[in-house]
Amino acid sequence: MLWIWIGLQALTVLGVAHYWRHVPRDRKIETPDGAVVILSVRDDWDGGPELIARLKTQSAPFRLLIATSGACPAAEALAAREGDWVQIVAAGVALDEGQKVHKLRAALRALRPDDQWLVFIDADIAPPERLVGRLLFPLVRGKADIVTGYRLLLPEGGPMAALVGAVEMQLATLPRSASATMPWGGAMALTREVADRLDLDAVLAGRLSDDMSIGLAGWRAKLRLRPVRDLLVASPLEGKTSDLLGFGVRQYRHIATNSFGMWGLATGVVAIQSVAWGWALLAGGWLAVAVGYGAAWGRAFVRGRIIAGVLEPEQAGKARRSLVWDMVAPFAVTWAHLVVQLLAAISNRIVWGGWVYRVKGGRVLDMERSA
Repeated sequence: MLWIWIGLQALTVLGVAHYWRHVPRDRKIETPDGAVVILSVRDDWDGGPELIARLKTQSAPFRLLIATSGACPAAEALAAREGDWVQIVAAGVALDEGQKVHKLRAALRALRPDDQWLVFIDADIAPPERLVGRLLFPLVRGKADIVTGYRLLLPEGGPMAALVGAVEMQLATLPRSASATMPWGGAMALTREVADRLDLDAVLAGRLSDDMSIGLAGWRAKLRLRPVRDLLVASPLEGKTSDLLGFGVRQYRHIATNSFGMWGLATGVVAIQSVAWGWALLAGGWLAVAVGYGAAWGRAFVRGRIIAGVLEPEQAGKARRSLVWDMVAPFAVTWAHLVVQLLAAISNRIVWGGWVYRVKGGRVLDMERSA
């Protein structure tokens, strides 16, 4: 059993090292005409002054298409200030699909003939200057059909936020296929031709998760889904313990309600690691514990290098808070990850953005406003 444990821990270190090795150093961009950035916002959006400031410094030109329900004063004020750079589309309130999906579908119908490069972002990210240009690079060069970054959480506050960040960092630094990576809707791009080929409006109709729906449709169509590994995009994380737990459970419930097989594979991998940690602590002796901690410190070292290479210094300082968990109690990170996965599978009820949805097979069965 000891040798199995050593092999398992070596694989985890090699996996993170593989990600680090494939983080691009040159970070080439493309700046084609006809790029549009699509942003879905809630009615209580504050206008995202930091987000807008960061978007204005992007290395590639684009216009900004903001999708609202029709009752977002901050979005209307932004459009009035920015003129032609910002377009607002009012989607109304969804009755049979996710509010974000409903707004994205309205944005797709509002595209102009010269919108040829579609970039999707979330309102809660802090994008680097290279974001749009890096997402467009593989598309313009013909190396991918759908391109994606991934989030890197920046814990704000106490140890629970850092623990959630540590769990998410396990996912963020997983080895990724160069042509079959599930996209993340917070930083994703595709061409207009691919959107039309997939019939993206139909793909999203009646759904709750935009990225799961697009990713699974891309897999079925055998498209090339390519990660941009240096785009681990800063995303602040704060809130009460219940909110933080709910965030983690919701991410995996999206997976479980869209592809139970994908959820089962991910949960099985974490379960093996969790059981192995239990053996190491209870029966493996000091050598097994030393191997586990040695691997954890190795992963933390490599992840620290990844963080330093992809984030701004202030962002990197916040992201490193999550590494403390991996160094002090790596078993707790793995067990917390498994708990979140298991909780995700016990219900098809997803609370998101002020609404409660029941989802099956990725489709919204019914929905109501949350209390």
